[in-house]
Amino acid sequence: MPQQPILHYALLFLALGISFFFNLGGAPLFDLDEGAFSEATREMFVRGDFISPFVNGLPRFDKPVLIHWLQAASMSLFGVTPFAFRLPSALAASGWVLLTYAFVSRVIDRETALRAALMLGTALGIVIIGRAATADALLNLWLAAAMFGIYLYFLERKKRWILLTHAAMGLGFLTKGPVALLIPGAVGLIFFAMQRELPALMRAAFYPPGLILLIGIPLPWYILQYQAQGMAFIDGFFGTHNVERFSGSMEGHAGSLFYYLPIALLLALPFTTPLLRAVRELPKQIKSPLGLYLWLWFGFVLVFFSLSGTKLPHYLNYGMTAAMIVAALALPMLNSGRLGSRVLALLPALLFFALLAPLPCLLPEITARLPEGDARALLIGAESLFPNGYFEVFFLLAATSLALMFVRSLALTPSLIGLALAGNLALALFFLPALGAIQQGPIAKAATIASEQAAPYVMWRVNTPSYSVHSAHVQELREPRAGDLVFTRTEELVNLPAHHVLMNERGYSLVRLQPSEQSHE
Repeated sequence: MPQQPILHYALLFLALGISFFFNLGGAPLFDLDEGAFSEATREMFVRGDFISPFVNGLPRFDKPVLIHWLQAASMSLFGVTPFAFRLPSALAASGWVLLTYAFVSRVIDRETALRAALMLGTALGIVIIGRAATADALLNLWLAAAMFGIYLYFLERKKRWILLTHAAMGLGFLTKGPVALLIPGAVGLIFFAMQRELPALMRAAFYPPGLILLIGIPLPWYILQYQAQGMAFIDGFFGTHNVERFSGSMEGHAGSLFYYLPIALLLALPFTTPLLRAVRELPKQIKSPLGLYLWLWFGFVLVFFSLSGTKLPHYLNYGMTAAMIVAALALPMLNSGRLGSRVLALLPALLFFALLAPLPCLLPEITARLPEGDARALLIGAESLFPNGYFEVFFLLAATSLALMFVRSLALTPSLIGLALAGNLALALFFLPALGAIQQGPIAKAATIASEQAAPYVMWRVNTPSYSVHSAHVQELREPRAGDLVFTRTEELVNLPAHHVLMNERGYSLVRLQPSEQSHE
């Protein structure tokens, strides 16, 4: 690895460009999350209201407002496009990675910092949320800043780290709510208690200038939102989308107590083996304050969300910064030149690429085995939607992973990071556009047709807010009436009165209901 900072930053910016920005708008917005966030931002312009997010005319209490403001700024510059809605996440993820590099450089050394930052910036789970038009990459930026600030305060006792931590938690609270206080607060409390330094933590926690930042950053919006929406906001945001998410399963997102153990291995790809080696090294790592702090950070996130009733893969990303740093510390131990270590380190990448490569060939067989329903309708003929060269690219990546197992002249660390970068190029250019065409293609096509049609616009028995974004029309969520332009699932057409079909493709339909007799008189 090069030592000069300028070369480090060149490598980092190359990695960030590939992982987060390359072909960022190459796939349509994915439902539900990307569609909901983007439509809420678009409707701010429609309504002239930049305080209360709405989706299809109904209040959306899922998340606070900061990501919508950043998306609105991007939308003002780049229009109503997937690129514009995703750009704030790509920028936030880049800041997250660069902040990690700066932190590890300060507390360890630049070589480890480069390794940790490149691993974080190219790992599968981080790349996915860094390219998504949601609030998660932005939240992770603030979480990383707060967590780094707490540890630097422990080391140096400087007030600037108190201010950084409080400001980051305040911005996090404006991005996604209480979780931005919970994770830094709980981990900091446990860590300082174990170090017998609780009085120092209490002084920092209640440092008046810090409290002004912590409270002053999010509070104005919360007050304005409460004034606009009243107790419905309090019940919806704090009750439904925070307390109930932990106490019970929402929207079918349940899972066992061990749900996040395999998820951690997937999110870390292709650095799964270094993470497993870090687990093996845990007893040694926690003997240092930094190792203890990082494992408390990752461990708290893992345990807390394992106990939560609602489980989603990206929740574990709140602790993956720590996981990638400890994995970066463990990676050199695999770089011993022993064939067994090298094979195990590269095996996750080989398996990942080998599973992706034959997907177009396997889809017809998979589709034929599915029962009648939405999934089967969506997959019929989907193998034709993969770009030319898809199989060859992923087969070549799998073959390269296999070859690198036996080419010991190439160091393991650049081999893994190089595979990660090549894989991210392939994901951005081939896989994600194919996935978008399969999952969202009919929705985007219907939206294009609807954008030139007259009102009334109705979305019926389907929840795909990306349709509203791409059609540039707010949808009424009600029973269809004569003359309506209705977007629905194909299976629901039998429940509609007389209509004219404008589009019917892979399970989705756009129809115009015939006008009533009275309208002709």
